[in-house]
Order: sequence, then structure tokens, then C-alpha cells
Amino acid sequence: MKRDITERLLAARKAGRPVALVTDLGTGLQTLVYEDAIHGGFGLEDDLLEEVRERLRQDRSGLISDLEDEEDGVQLFVQTHNPPLRLLVVGAVHIAQALAPLAALTGYAVTVIDPRGSFATESRFPGVFLHDSWPDEALSALTIDNRTAVVTLTHDPKLDDPALLVALRSPAFYVGSLGSKRTHAKRLERLKEQGVTDAELARIHAPVGLDIGAVTPAEIALSVMAQITAVRRKAGAV
Repeated sequence: MKRDITERLLAARKAGRPVALVTDLGTGLQTLVYEDAIHGGFGLEDDLLEEVRERLRQDRSGLISDLEDEEDGVQLFVQTHNPPLRLLVVGAVHIAQALAPLAALTGYAVTVIDPRGSFATESRFPGVFLHDSWPDEALSALTIDNRTAVVTLTHDPKLDDPALLVALRSPAFYVGSLGSKRTHAKRLERLKEQGVTDAELARIHAPVGLDIGAVTPAEIALSVMAQITAVRRKAGAV
């Protein structure tokens, strides 16, 4: 059984499929918990299964202990295995220069997308993966999943709008777009004309970032990263 568990765990990691390895510390039995399935040596009650899946979503390995009942109490150790968090930034602008290293510090693999060669350069974004395709093509090729955040920063509808069309119809856990309330209102009109639903439009965080009075590119980047974190951790109003 343990060989089977190991092989399935390795296959999930290779495929970039989130999975948690759950070990019953009393019996040594192990079970794999996926987002939509379970496989292994023991089952889990609904409340424990949901707690394991929430830990998987939040990258929180650790002990689940319920020993109030001496006969039925359990101790489970949950070890989460997730693909990297990703931040896909459309627009190699000044805010992106501050946002990329900040996101990397908080555990995100960052990709900056901009077809304008003079903007997306190694000298401006050292160590950051750069994608020079048009944003909608790049986002489609990068296969957005539910561990991906997307932010558009160009202020150019020719670049931002196609990117948003892809992002809003993807499993991305966060979609944000730079611009004032007036700019965003016009953006919503354009997107609605292209068939985007009200529910999809409501996913856009705009003006992007938490309202902390940010003015400089670095402060705006901080507000964006704070909002992404709050959405991921489901922390209060965002």
C-alpha cells in the first residue's frame, strides 16, 4: 500500500496536481486527499476531509488532533504538496518592477508579460521570467490554475482587455486591474460588450490593491500584494 501511495504522490507532484498526504499516527495508515478525490488506507469523516482540503488550499501542513474521545479520537498528520503559487503580471511597468520581487519574497513564481521589447528587459526585471507574447496568448499558453493570480498594469485596453477576457474565464483565484474608478467603469462597459457576464466582471479587483493611500509604484505594489494575500487567505473585506 505504501508503495502505491508513494507512486501516486510522485505522479501528482509531477503533474502539478495538489495533494495532501494524510498519516494516521495511531495506525500508520496513509491516505492521499486531492481536491476532488481521495485514495488510500483509510477514509475520513466529512468534517476532517474538509479540514484537510482547507489545509491543502492554504499550504498548511501539520497535526489534526481530536483525542477527547479515548476510543475514537484520532491524530492525523497532514503534509501538503502543492505546485508553486504564480503571479502573472501583464505590463512591464514601474509598478511591476516593485511587485515582482515582493511577490517572489512571499512565495510566488512571477511571470511578467509584455510584447513591448523596450519594457520587458532583463535589466529591468533581473531574474524574472519574461514573456513577450500578446497577453491573451501568453495567459492561454501558461495554463492558469486556481493557484494563480493575474494582475494587469498597462493602462492600455489593447493589452489589458484581452488578458482580462482570458483571466476571468479561468480558475485564477485573483484577478486585479490597475486604473481609477472612472477607468474601470469604462473597462467594464467594454468587457460587457464582448460578452463577459456580470458574475465574471465582479471578480475583478479594481482599482487594484487595498486602499492604504498608496502613491508611489512601490506603495502600490505593496497594496496589490496585500490584497492578493488577503484574497488567498480569505482575510476580511478586500
